[in-house]
Amino acid sequence: MYFLPQQNLRDNKIATDRFEEVTAKGKKVVVLGGGDTGSDCVGTAIRQGALSVQQFELMPKPPEKRSPDNPWPNWAFILRTSSSHEEGCERDYSIMTKSLSGADGELKKLHAVRLQWVKDPASGQMKMNEVAGSEFEIECDLLLLAMGFLGPVKKGMIEELGVALDARGNVASDGHKMTSVPGVFTAGDMTRGQSLVVWAIHEGRSAAQGVHQYLSMKVNQKG
Repeated sequence: MYFLPQQNLRDNKIATDRFEEVTAKGKKVVVLGGGDTGSDCVGTAIRQGALSVQQFELMPKPPEKRSPDNPWPNWAFILRTSSSHEEGCERDYSIMTKSLSGADGELKKLHAVRLQWVKDPASGQMKMNEVAGSEFEIECDLLLLAMGFLGPVKKGMIEELGVALDARGNVASDGHKMTSVPGVFTAGDMTRGQSLVVWAIHEGRSAAQGVHQYLSMKVNQKG
């Protein structure tokens, strides 16, 4: 994404002429993604002078208060309003973009549909269904992709290894970062979900320590 880094360079008085300029000034902006990066895109677009800013999130709107199945000390999964949102932004949830259209190489419209999220009785996982007749389109000059993390890709290594997943679809691990398959370890977004770099560093160290303990135990058993 060039949009946010370019603005960081401008704020630090660093030339950006080596990049094709991306600016929201005078444009109708749509931000796809409701996380921190999406919030940064919203605030930056508003400050650059966008005509309008709309933010669409694929997932359902979070509750304003903790639900019974989200107790302390777990991270509070609630609706959060950042200072960027307070500057002026329309937010909408359970929206899936279906296509884009334009003319002469320029984006003009975004075509989307509303979703209904239901729990699959077999797997217990939430699944999305398109709401019939809810299709709509809006004018869009600039589309910013800040889409969130919905879990690691299952096809390939995860399925082949057969590691267990947690309720969120991430790779489950014990206190030493080992998965349900002995000798296979996990860390970072793979097991925690989308988070901060400091957590990735911490979990990487924890996983390294877990690997060391596991290999040391194997050596002692052979000895």
